[in-house]
Amino acid sequence: MWVSAKPSISNISSLSFNSHQKPFRILPHISLPCDLSQSSQTTQVYCGVRELRGRIDAIKNTHKITEAMKLVAAARVRRAQEAVINGRPFSETLVEMLYHINEQLQLEDIDVPLTNVRPIKKVALVVITGDRGLCGNFNNLVIKKAETRLSELKNLGLDYTVISVGKKGNSYFRRRDNIPVDRFIEGGSFPTVKEAQAIADDVFSLFVSEEVDKVELVYTKFMSLVKSDPVIHTLLPLSPRGVVCDVNGNCVDAMEDEFFRLTTKEGKFFVERDSVRAKMELSPLMQFEQDPIQILDAMMPLYLNSQILKALQESLASELASRMNAMSNATDNAVELKKTLSIAYNRGRQAKITSELLEIVAGAEALTQLD
Repeated sequence: MWVSAKPSISNISSLSFNSHQKPFRILPHISLPCDLSQSSQTTQVYCGVRELRGRIDAIKNTHKITEAMKLVAAARVRRAQEAVINGRPFSETLVEMLYHINEQLQLEDIDVPLTNVRPIKKVALVVITGDRGLCGNFNNLVIKKAETRLSELKNLGLDYTVISVGKKGNSYFRRRDNIPVDRFIEGGSFPTVKEAQAIADDVFSLFVSEEVDKVELVYTKFMSLVKSDPVIHTLLPLSPRGVVCDVNGNCVDAMEDEFFRLTTKEGKFFVERDSVRAKMELSPLMQFEQDPIQILDAMMPLYLNSQILKALQESLASELASRMNAMSNATDNAVELKKTLSIAYNRGRQAKITSELLEIVAGAEALTQLD
């Protein structure tokens, strides 16, 4: 039965008139909502005052939990953000230096396994997700990006395998029997060099043994506290855009590959940067004191570790920022819902008291008439 939570004057008058006719009639129960639907004048209701009181208490507890989770995420995201900002200059400078050295060594007969470009037959995707939920659509966006890339590779007729990092990604890919997974890795509370080393060792063994011909990172790039984007980053081999092709000569690079911020411009390697700083240029007449193979062999493991550690740090900062925003929205929604339910509760309580007063008045008038 639909009733209004705000009794009008006409309703009270009709109840009083009917009470004169039948003073001991049981009045209908006025119920209040568990499910609210706002209208222009009144709020329609479904359940009683007791249910509303219980729901308001539950929302208060939820508000306390989401508020605490927002504060914890805000405290942790500061540290993660500092790690990302402090690590980016080293990572970008290392890649730029490695590219310049690799460019100058192209004309020499040097065999470095991690820089060899061969026809692509199989691609490995390192997918980095979070370990927890309650962070909005953070994990869904990364997995969706990985699924899109896997579909592109499948349309190109290439084989692929996945290295999953993070509990959410692990649980997702375990349920997908059609996606081959080379390894499941669970991350820690904060990215460490040891964790990045474990992933780098697996990537190194797959590429050097020629089980895969290309390795790509799929992670969430931290832009700001309110924005983060899932990106694809080519890890191996080191090559400019369009060089890595399949056996038919088709380019297999992703259209929005993050790695190709380090790309070619006018025939030279070029680095696009958000901040302006002096570009590092190596003289073409420069001679290496050590054997170039030794230099690359020493720099490539450092390159792998730094790039994977950077991706882990960016992913963690994005996850914490997303969780902070999600819990902030949840807290605001809890406050608004508690306010709405409190209004409905007060209206229902007022309607119930009004109904009881009418019953008392009607009973008193009936006794007066009997006397």
